[in-house]
Amino acid sequence: MPPSPSHRSRTHAGLLLAALLGLLAGLLPGLTAQASAVPSAPEPRAAAAAAGTFRNPLNSGPDPFMTNWRGNYYLTTTQGGSIKMWRSPSLGTLAAADPVTVWTDTDPSRNRNIWAPEFYRFGDRWYLYYTADDGVDEHHRLYVLESERDDPTGPYHFKAKLAPPNHANDFAIDAGVLQLGGRLYLAYSGLNQYQHNGLNIAPMSNPYTVSGDAVAINAAGGCPEVREGPEFLYRSGRVWMTYSACDTGKPDYQVWMMSMPLTADPLVPGNWRQHQGAVFSRADDRGVFGPGHHAFFQSPDGTEDWIVYHAKTTSVNTYGNRTTRAQKFTWRADGTPDFGRPLAMGATQDLPSGDPGSGNYWINDDGRSSGAGSVTYTGAWNSGSGCATQCFWSDDHWSDRAGATATFSFTGTRIALLSVKDTGNGYAAVSIDGGPEQRVDFHNAIRVGEAVQYTSPRLANGAHTLRVRVTGEHNAQSGASFVSVDRAEVYTN
Repeated sequence: MPPSPSHRSRTHAGLLLAALLGLLAGLLPGLTAQASAVPSAPEPRAAAAAAGTFRNPLNSGPDPFMTNWRGNYYLTTTQGGSIKMWRSPSLGTLAAADPVTVWTDTDPSRNRNIWAPEFYRFGDRWYLYYTADDGVDEHHRLYVLESERDDPTGPYHFKAKLAPPNHANDFAIDAGVLQLGGRLYLAYSGLNQYQHNGLNIAPMSNPYTVSGDAVAINAAGGCPEVREGPEFLYRSGRVWMTYSACDTGKPDYQVWMMSMPLTADPLVPGNWRQHQGAVFSRADDRGVFGPGHHAFFQSPDGTEDWIVYHAKTTSVNTYGNRTTRAQKFTWRADGTPDFGRPLAMGATQDLPSGDPGSGNYWINDDGRSSGAGSVTYTGAWNSGSGCATQCFWSDDHWSDRAGATATFSFTGTRIALLSVKDTGNGYAAVSIDGGPEQRVDFHNAIRVGEAVQYTSPRLANGAHTLRVRVTGEHNAQSGASFVSVDRAEVYTN
């Protein structure tokens, strides 16, 4: 792909493929799917062998929350006008799962700008927390839904607005539930004396009732403006509160952490001890910027801890291009979580322990493949490794010559095409098995890498082709008609 005007000096750094390594020193209590409000660490279990590999992204949305429950992963991300959930038995096939819309709302006071849904199981019901407004950002408030059966996908009915008495009519977003000592607490980001988006914690008498005033937590963060997305881990006799700091549009959006003893009162701000420095932050050499707004989940067999988060492939200050990724984390000998560094998008990782496997494989633009796949070209194409960390295996192909084609041959049930979006990109015509062409715009207002350009419909399991044809056309905002090819992800079940 040719350099954009603002990226003419791309380096030739290789894509890093190594997954996080470390000794797993224990287990994360099942925060997101506990029937009890008192988390407790289960006895260690032997880890199952990895059943395959996967690559990020898991979803094209930001603000992810995920759990594994009764043989399936369940994921939500911010969608804006509704709450959608993706379900899959394997992490490797989550990106190709079809969404289920679990909530829409006709109430005009809360049916716009729906952000950051999270869902927890208490008893035999699920409670889905989210924030929404009436179209005015300052009117964002917190709400909770209750499921009508024991199923994360619902159906749900509206249960309550969540508002501490001392912040009854104040801006509030990013609800998270702290479970401690047999009690529940609402943690969220909202107005306080420290930030407009500052950390607050309030007591709850049940999953849908705030029972007292919120207290403000003076959390550090490297940037002055935001403390948001609080999440909790329980281990080594402590509760760990992780949160995101800096504006999420910035490449420096990052995760910080505080902790306190499990026996302490979370409503006493002085009980929380600040841990210095970010615990998860940008990795320029891997093309990862703004990692944050995260959550935690366990492997299906309960032996591994994982973080799910959003990040970007561009250092430009933008709220776009935030995609959902996941990776394993470990624990240090002193009992603190070790999140490591965010992996490059497209880095091949082992699936979580106990994951049944997906059979997914990749096809690189140069024809290399980890499965039964290949790619051939007709017409004039350019290729090179200047794409660096923005591309899979640091290389891609690009062309603006009308009629030039790239044809992926694969065996499976679905295929996704990923490549650079750029200011000089145009339209491609994409077809499956020689069928009707679909017009796809590869243009973007800023240059970003490893973006999902196209996902095929579900196909009968077998041999198929995906053809990408350069049209030589572009929209009015684009400066040229280039089409880029980087990698394809093939799904086999």
